[in-house]
Amino acid sequence: MEKDQAFNDFIKDGNRAFKGWDFSFLTETGRTSSNVLSWSYGSMAIPLTRNTDCMLDMGTGGGEFLSLLHPLSANVFTTEGYGPNVAIAKARLEPLGVQVTFIEDDNNLPFADNQFSLILNRHESYSPFELRRILNKHGVFLTQQVGGSDCSEINKALGVPVNGEFSEWNLQLVTKELENHDFQILFAKEEFPVTRFYDIGALIYYLHAISWQVPGFSVTKYEHKLFDIHQDIQKNGYFEARQHRFIVKARKI
Repeated sequence: MEKDQAFNDFIKDGNRAFKGWDFSFLTETGRTSSNVLSWSYGSMAIPLTRNTDCMLDMGTGGGEFLSLLHPLSANVFTTEGYGPNVAIAKARLEPLGVQVTFIEDDNNLPFADNQFSLILNRHESYSPFELRRILNKHGVFLTQQVGGSDCSEINKALGVPVNGEFSEWNLQLVTKELENHDFQILFAKEEFPVTRFYDIGALIYYLHAISWQVPGFSVTKYEHKLFDIHQDIQKNGYFEARQHRFIVKARKI
């Protein structure tokens, strides 16, 4: 395979380390873009955080999103299941009075029954049973999730099946599951915005960060397919994939 210099340069660029949960390296440089959703998770979360006495942010990453909601209520807790993010989240959030907890099991959270009046969850797994246990009566759960068909065009281009374990993860399944655990659905919506990658380095960086999209991804393993995508980008200007997002606001009843 005869590679061009741009491809080699983009490979080096895309292999840089990803820290926390911050994609500004791509978004702020315009190397990726996505169609906007018809809702704003942040705009829905802010008024909820202003009217709660005790809240939990599940899967806080490096605390990037939660820190932007400051000032927060007096009792704020977070969980994070990816070890390298915990130190980043603690450095960012503990000065704001937020407690950061490392967890390994969604089914056994280290919190008391009826502890929270609000639980935020952005792109994080959860157990409906545990949600119900730790939320107090009429407590609110707000989650934005990545659906099972997210960016399946990437998998197709690389010749890799979409992760079967999560392929059916969608709005209908989640709302039914929450209702079966005695939650009232207050708001629910699902959309499929298009995202574009304008160079192969941006896609490589994304695949290193979103490791579950193509498990075991490496440039060496997929170099030929990546070069094919690179050539398509050189010809068309971008590589396009369809995201899968849905949001649910529910109340414990």
